[in-house]
Amino acid sequence: MNASTDDERTALVRVPVEKWDADRHTICEDDVAEEVPIALEYNGISHAVMLASPYDLEDFALGFSLSEGILKDKSELYDCEVVPGCEGIQVQMRIATERFVTLKDKRRNMTGRTGCGLCGAETLEQAIRHPQATVGHAMFSARQIYAGMKAMKSQQRLQKHTGATHAAAWLNLDGSVDLVREDVGRHNALDKLIGAMADDKRDFTQGAALITSRASYEMVQKSATMGIGFLAAISAPTSLAIQLAEETNVTLIGFVRDQSHVVYAQAHRLIRESK
Repeated sequence: MNASTDDERTALVRVPVEKWDADRHTICEDDVAEEVPIALEYNGISHAVMLASPYDLEDFALGFSLSEGILKDKSELYDCEVVPGCEGIQVQMRIATERFVTLKDKRRNMTGRTGCGLCGAETLEQAIRHPQATVGHAMFSARQIYAGMKAMKSQQRLQKHTGATHAAAWLNLDGSVDLVREDVGRHNALDKLIGAMADDKRDFTQGAALITSRASYEMVQKSATMGIGFLAAISAPTSLAIQLAEETNVTLIGFVRDQSHVVYAQAHRLIRESK
């Protein structure tokens, strides 16, 4: 723990454990990832409560707001304050009036619905957003993707301590990885990455998103919403994720290992190197 940053310490909890190794029994302490209810509030009204790692919450709030279509641009977020409480953390945002009115209308339409369980929608058509097709032309070789995944792993400080967190990283056009966000939730990690990029005014079309989880529909949807045209996952995608990736022109690869991967959609952004 000597090399831990303040953010890491706020996301770790030390607990007493019994450790068994064959017949050897040891009483010791272990670092586990902290998981906290995070209430996202817009103009004084609570919109969602997420379970997340309690750090980089400004990035999380901005990224969630953008990837879920609540905001169209960072400039529509006027203020963001993180308020710790006894039972969790409130992230209080003040957003543009037009965006808040749209959000209230959406919440009003959701009220009282039951069905598939996605955002209170009754039908698949209501539950699934269809972002515009991405237009970025950023291309990467398999070698760059493998190296990027390795670089991301080396920067997963919480994962090293706890073994319980996901990560999302940004692969630059030159193959470097200089931005990584971690969280107990895979969606949260990607939202934190999106928020950090938006705050830094980075171009979402000029790179690729790397994730340490499966590539679910929501991960592709968030990527496409932001204009990210290349998504690489350590694990597998789902059928709906592949369908959405094809529809939105997102290059989707999964099962990325040291020297192997599987291309599931839009292979044109993957550079094929001659042997």
